[in-house]
Amino acid sequence: MRKYHHVKINLPGGIVAAGDLYAWMEAAERCGIDQVQFGNRQQMYCCADTGNVKQFTKELDQLGVFYEVNHDEHPNILTSYVAEDVFQNANWLSEGVYKDILQLFDYRPRVKVSLVDANQTFIPFFTGIINFVSSPVNNYWYLYVRFPKTTIIYCWKGLIYSDDIPRMCRLVEEILLANKELTDGDALYNMVHNSEHFVTQPVTAELSLPKFALPYYEGFNRYGEKTWLGIYRRDECFPVSFLKDIASLCLKAKVGQLYTTPWKSLIVKGIAQGDRMAWEYVLNKYRINVHHAANELNWQIEDLNEEGLNLKRYIIRQFDKDDVRTYGLCFAIKTKYQSGLFGLFGAVVISKQFNTSRNKSAAMNRYDILYTKDFNPNSREYILFRKGVQKEELGTYLISLCRYFYDLTTEADKILHSVYRQEVVHEAAMKIAEDIPVIYQCKHCYTVYVEQYGDAAADIAAGTPFDQLPESYQCPTCEASKNEFQRAEAEKVMP
Repeated sequence: MRKYHHVKINLPGGIVAAGDLYAWMEAAERCGIDQVQFGNRQQMYCCADTGNVKQFTKELDQLGVFYEVNHDEHPNILTSYVAEDVFQNANWLSEGVYKDILQLFDYRPRVKVSLVDANQTFIPFFTGIINFVSSPVNNYWYLYVRFPKTTIIYCWKGLIYSDDIPRMCRLVEEILLANKELTDGDALYNMVHNSEHFVTQPVTAELSLPKFALPYYEGFNRYGEKTWLGIYRRDECFPVSFLKDIASLCLKAKVGQLYTTPWKSLIVKGIAQGDRMAWEYVLNKYRINVHHAANELNWQIEDLNEEGLNLKRYIIRQFDKDDVRTYGLCFAIKTKYQSGLFGLFGAVVISKQFNTSRNKSAAMNRYDILYTKDFNPNSREYILFRKGVQKEELGTYLISLCRYFYDLTTEADKILHSVYRQEVVHEAAMKIAEDIPVIYQCKHCYTVYVEQYGDAAADIAAGTPFDQLPESYQCPTCEASKNEFQRAEAEKVMP
């Protein structure tokens, strides 16, 4: 049986020079490597078997490329650089600012670092350990530190100057790695500022993030006098020969660099209108589809995870069958035992259960469904919607959760919509207060029963009040009786 190795190449900021990509793909071809994948942190993976991995890494050494084989000791630095110009235009955060900061990193971080523009919704905000978010003050950033393996996020007391970001990252990382039990943000702040001097500005306003709406990031799209091209692959695999031709075309068309995204896709900016046919030719040559449904593009899955991909395909088929709308939502799938939720970005999370009981078959292919508070994917407050769901029932419950999201969204939109008169606004506001979902939760396993959606797996119709459930009703997860449920407010449901 052939053993495969994953050679990871970091692309700081998600940026790769066309010339570098061409050289790497030439080396990959010579070594018999035929496909490449991108990761959630904008890094690149080349899949090599035991017979060619040594030759490939030798060629990378000759090219002066830093890489890791089957390891991720040095996570890639994630940025929102790819979103500039095509999805939004920042006030002061330009291409030059990003590049200046990245060039000042004279070491390789061992914890996840993110630099994100506060005005965009394409790149996740808080999936790193050290998270910088642009502020209204030119060249200054909010800093949010998430203590490793916890849900504790600490907001720094001062805004950090752009040129100080690499030095700040290095010091924060050193302290966190040396004090693994540390979870006190103020203590971390004092340790950092007692060690070195940093130029800071006071935080005069809390960070305000835009409402999440993932832009459609595939296909040819005009911006100004140019065109950008987004390429997504359903299996997450990009043929090496295709990337080599893309890089070659970039060099010929004077497109200096390409960009990777946390959605494991590739974006090419700055395509001249006169070169459009050349790009169409390459897409046609490799039969590359750039017209996927939007409900397929808003997912994050752990890197190099075929099980998660198969589960995504299964759920999307059910969504397509029921013509389910998912705009405004994004989904994450977690199936690996050792990975946490925090590196993934999703308002709805499908998390595989592991053998928590002696009965291994009972835990096999069962999943917990969680959603974030207010369905905000940047939140790290998870609410358990359903526990221990079988694969065959996932679609039913996820569709119910999507409907719940739109019920909340449409009521909120009524209040903001300009065509509603003041008295109608008042009535809508009153209705929201009355329509807070009625939830009952099992005291033992925390599975919830939402009256608004019933329990399709138990043939309980949507809208069935809890007190009208048959006395024989049992928790679908642990089989506790009906009287073992207790009423809970949506905001206080145990995760």
